[in-house]
Amino acid sequence: MEIEKLNIYKRLRDFNVPVSILDDIFADEQDLDVLIKGWYSLQEAGIKDDEIAGKISELIFKEMGFDPTHEPVEK
Repeated sequence: MEIEKLNIYKRLRDFNVPVSILDDIFADEQDLDVLIKGWYSLQEAGIKDDEIAGKISELIFKEMGFDPTHEPVEK
């Protein structure tokens, strides 16, 4: 199970979810349980891991109120 958690962590990090956010999620058993159950449910539905990571990262960004496609304004 630990290897699966590490793989999920790495995939979400590959989709630009900040490490600090991932650390918070993975440190909270309830949040981690929701994440893993959701991940496995999407796998069972036939969705590939990269697509799952993309969808979950979008949800995380939405929850944070962050738009990763928005370029920062330089001053």
